[in-house]
Amino acid sequence: MSAPQPTAASASPMPEGVTDPNYKPQPGRLGNLTVVQLHTLEKFRKELQDGNHFVPERMDDATLLRFLRARKFDLEKAKIMIIEAEEWRKSFGVDKIMTEFDFKEKAEVDKYYPQYYHKMDKDGRPIYIEQLGKLDIKALYAITTQERQLQRLVFEYEKFLRERLPACSKAVGHPVETSCTILDLHNVSLSNFYRVKDYVMAAASIGQDRYPECMGKFYIINAPFMFSTVWGFIKPWLDEVTVAKIDILGSSYKDKLLAQIPAENLPKEFGGTCVCEGGCSLRDAGPWHE
Repeated sequence: MSAPQPTAASASPMPEGVTDPNYKPQPGRLGNLTVVQLHTLEKFRKELQDGNHFVPERMDDATLLRFLRARKFDLEKAKIMIIEAEEWRKSFGVDKIMTEFDFKEKAEVDKYYPQYYHKMDKDGRPIYIEQLGKLDIKALYAITTQERQLQRLVFEYEKFLRERLPACSKAVGHPVETSCTILDLHNVSLSNFYRVKDYVMAAASIGQDRYPECMGKFYIINAPFMFSTVWGFIKPWLDEVTVAKIDILGSSYKDKLLAQIPAENLPKEFGGTCVCEGGCSLRDAGPWHE
């Protein structure tokens, strides 16, 4: 019987601030990089600096690694991706959104298309919940626009990176880089989906191309029989890494969710025990407020 092979040591040190003694970084992350990956990271940073594309406040090593993982550590493809993301930030007006955007219609929009963050899963990820089944497209676009919906999406992505992830990381004692998403399709109709497909495609493109590697777990619950038709439309727009993280469930989803999310952190309507004052969808409960 052969002796077990020792685990290869990482070429990069463990990231700062780790207090969880059981934390083991996944491959391709700080604390678990091969020599080749570390060299690629260093070269990536230097080439961005030499080309005057490096933005210190946004391009720490963890962020550079997100773009590298999204392009399977192909340096040239990752460089194109991050430069295009920076150009998009300027054209979309991200900095202006972060200082001036005010989604005053949030409470009203919540009635017709709930989208919200709520506490953490068992791995410390912020939970993001979207209830497409409650969508009333006519009522929604009577109080907001697709443009403002996308601006809100970007505002929330930026807040996710700047506030939610650091707070979750501090709470669990190790880096948290991704979210746990629940997409509820209860009562979704095919006609409703097609009315909002332009927004869904635009949102998916922003997430995949501008904020890569932010998805950890993705549960699609209450998926109706006709969802296979919708999934066939969406799937080609997503890369294979993203598709692999998506778990499509029917109405028997509660045990799967509770295996990943503590009952006290999961809203009661999804099988948990949380009942926030004023409703979970408007509470924004989580360690980012502590």
